[in-house]
This record gives sequence, C-alpha cells and structure tokens, in this order.
Amino acid sequence: MAALRIAVFTGNRSEYGLLFPVINTIHKSTNVELSLLVSGSHLDADFGHTLEEIEHDGFQIASHIHFVKSRGSLKETPAAIGQGIIAVHEALLAHKPDILLVYGDRFEAFAAVIAASQMGLPVAHMEGGDITEGGTLDDSVRHAMTKLSHLHFTTNERARNRVLAMGEEAWRVTNTGFLSMGDAAMLNVASDELLLKNYDLDPALPLIIFTEHAIALETAANVPRLKQSLQALENIAPEAQIIITYPNNDAGGRLMIDQLEIWFRDKQGKNIQLHKSLGHANYHGLLAMARFPGRRIVCVGNSSSGLKETPLFQCPAVNIGDRQKGRLQGNNVINTAHNTKDIEDAIRTALWNEEFRERASLAINPYQTGDVGAIIVKTLLSQTDNKDILRKKMTLKGEFRSGWFR
Repeated sequence: MAALRIAVFTGNRSEYGLLFPVINTIHKSTNVELSLLVSGSHLDADFGHTLEEIEHDGFQIASHIHFVKSRGSLKETPAAIGQGIIAVHEALLAHKPDILLVYGDRFEAFAAVIAASQMGLPVAHMEGGDITEGGTLDDSVRHAMTKLSHLHFTTNERARNRVLAMGEEAWRVTNTGFLSMGDAAMLNVASDELLLKNYDLDPALPLIIFTEHAIALETAANVPRLKQSLQALENIAPEAQIIITYPNNDAGGRLMIDQLEIWFRDKQGKNIQLHKSLGHANYHGLLAMARFPGRRIVCVGNSSSGLKETPLFQCPAVNIGDRQKGRLQGNNVINTAHNTKDIEDAIRTALWNEEFRERASLAINPYQTGDVGAIIVKTLLSQTDNKDILRKKMTLKGEFRSGWFR
C-alpha cells in the first residue's frame, strides 16, 4: 500500500509551534510522506524569518510560498491572498499530495484552503469552531475555511459543536483537543539552564514575556494602544526582566514594529530585550519556567497563546483588550482594558498576588488535551479510501420544520 502523502501548510511562527507535534508525527511515520509548504512570515525577515528554526527541527521544506509584501494595509490583503492561491496551487501540482493540512484562521492558510478545495484536493483543518470577536477578521476567515474543508480537528467540545451546527457531518469532525504534556515533550522545549544562559536571565527576578499583535479592523488604534502597553512595561521594568517579541504580519504589524524599535533604543540595558521571534522551543520553555517553585513568570499581550498555551504550563497570563474576545480561557488569565494603569495593575497581580498565583497554578485547562499528532495522523489514514470525502452535505437537525429553519 502506497504511503499517504500529506502536505502541511504553515504561514507564521505561532501556528508552526502548534503544528509541530503533528508535523513531527507525520515526519516519523513510516506509512506517511510529508510535504511541508512554508509561507508568510517564515519567509519575511521583518517578522523573524523562521526558516532556520524549521530546518533545525529536522524538517525538509518542500516549497516556499511567497505572498505580496506590504506595509500592512488591509486593502492589500486580497492581492496577497490571490497571489497565494496561485502559488499554493502550483506547489500542490508539483508535489501531488493526497490531502492538505492547515491550521487556524489566517489569510495565508485561507489562500491555501481555497487553492486545494477548488482543485478537488481534500483539506483537513485544525481549530475550526473557535471564536474570536475582537476586531480581527479571524472568525469570518476561520468559518469560511471550515466550510471549504473536508475534515475538522477542533481544540474543544464547544468548538466541535459549533462546527456541527454549521452543518458539517459528524464523521468529519474530531475533537483532538490542544497540546498535551506528551505533545509538550515532543516540542523539544528548551531547557531551563539553556534559556537562562542564552537570554541572560536572573532566575530570582520576575520575567514578563510580551507580545502584542495588530487588530486589522482598527489599524489607527494599534500604535497608540501599543504605547499604553509599553509604558506599563517601562513602569515595571526596574522590578522585572522583560522579553518582547515582534507582532505577526497582519495589517498594521509593520507600524507596530517601527514603534517597538523606536521605544527600545532608549531601553537597552534596563532588563528589557526585543526579539523578532523566540522560536517555539524557547517560547514554550520560558512558559514552562512557571512550573519551577519560586519562579514568577507572566505571559502578557493580546496573542491567542496567552489563552491557549499558558494553561498547559500553569503560567499566569494577562490578556489585553478585546482581540481574543470569545475564546475559552482558564482561571490563570487576567483580562484587562487597553490602558497603562490597568495593564500595570494586572501584571503586578499576576506576578506578586499570591492568591491569584495559587489559583493560576491550580487552573483547569479549558482545552481538552491528548496526543494530537497521533490522533490526526490516525484519522487521516482512516479516510484514505473514503470516496465521499469530497462530497460535502449540509446536515442540520430539525431543518425546515413547519416552514422554519431550526
């Protein structure tokens, strides 16, 4: 029996970190062949250029998918999607996979899903059914990707129910959950000793890990909001170490990078570091430091990582603003408005309020955990001979009863 050929598309650093256990499982499987399609910020030096990380992880890149570069105007995104569709189409024709696996809700992955689905190639989509209502285009893109995809791997039961409510047949939807500790072991998380050395960290001093992304529908507010966050960090800097990473390549992200660099020029040597990207092994390793007795670590910003990944490591998180509105979150998260005082107060609570820190250490992970990589590969293999995989049906319970759609 021929090996199943799986193409995996990745367009940015955070998504790659979450895909890693799946990519690694495919890479190590004897009955599966991997074609890794790399795009987006992986290829953009302005946002970290993370090709080296992928290659260091031992994965061979099958194709580089280039998108239109811009200064971040939302009006340029359709051109990037159009170019991406063509480039992904060409890559899929060249590598001839049996199925395409994509993650999340970004425009790069959206382009990949359009290309594959419209050429009759089955698409497997991870993280469908999630909710983010905070001024991004994520929800509409994610739900569109769900309807164009043929197999769905959700991170929680609520998300699975939403995918079913969208009319997807039950056999197509599997709740794999999110990263488990087993997956974390597969992440090759950097060791405590290595991180302390490489980032010149003092284990006795609190650590703030900060990332703030642009909100695509509110581009004029991105830089003013970032200034509020940076002032809060500056106020706390004498009492803590701070590691800041660049935003992703959404509309408005480049202007935020400009502001970060201007601000950072005067802050070097003041317990503040600025990095384009940490890499998934280092990032998860820093979060995992929260498990060490006496360590005071907090993840701060408006990234989904603060809600989705921190519970695995029992790391306190401060979620700023509405960008992640609607997402599941655990009791390790403090939500705060986007102003300096509230952000500073929330960070201080996360670092020094013992009652909250005890609650965070005991917080129940709202995302189901399991061996995500193995579950997904097993499911994809089980669908190899499914002749109906491309024949999608709408299956809603109770539809059109007494003239009403229910």
